[in-house]
Amino acid sequence: MKFTNVLALGAAVSLAQAASSDHWAVIVAGSNGFYNYRHQADACHAYHIMKDNGIPEEQIILMAYDDVANNSQNPFPGKLFNKPDGNDVYGGCNIDYKGAEVNKKNFIAVLEGDAQKAGGKVLAGDANSKVFVNFIDHGAPGLVCFPSEYMYADELNTALKTSKANGLFGEMVFYLEACESGSMFDNDQLAEDSSVYALSATNASSSSWGTYCYPSDMVNG
Repeated sequence: MKFTNVLALGAAVSLAQAASSDHWAVIVAGSNGFYNYRHQADACHAYHIMKDNGIPEEQIILMAYDDVANNSQNPFPGKLFNKPDGNDVYGGCNIDYKGAEVNKKNFIAVLEGDAQKAGGKVLAGDANSKVFVNFIDHGAPGLVCFPSEYMYADELNTALKTSKANGLFGEMVFYLEACESGSMFDNDQLAEDSSVYALSATNASSSSWGTYCYPSDMVNG
């Protein structure tokens, strides 16, 4: 894609603004197990995108089970790759909630800014903050998965409304990658004045397919 000089300048200004203004990110890989490698790899990739674009580490909250990078099945111990022959995304990927801490209760507490309930970092923005949420996992109509439980659409949307009511953000972009992910925001569950822009990987009734699958998933041969 070719950009004009004006657009390139605009992009540079946007990145500079991101570095100096109040931006937050909440990133969740909601699965566990080596067969779900892609979820944690994509979550760490998202972490680096946020950090590289000026969001400070203390304002990036990452939930990942952390059982893949050092799994005995991993041919590159201590490393994760989210694309063939890409860079290791596990290095420098600071995970705040690991193992059994990756659960629905903690995710809701993070969104609602309840540090006592979460027991760790939570969203602590204000009415001027811009928040990016990236949830990566399996799903089905009306739900997404955590390692040992489901989160339902009404629970997610209630948490987002509470977060807004608590004054924790001015604008939010929510990326949801899961099968039937459109169902989590279906039936006008998000009010038009919610200030949340939700983007799902698919609609309410279709699967979301992985990419870089065998045999196109090679790293260094």
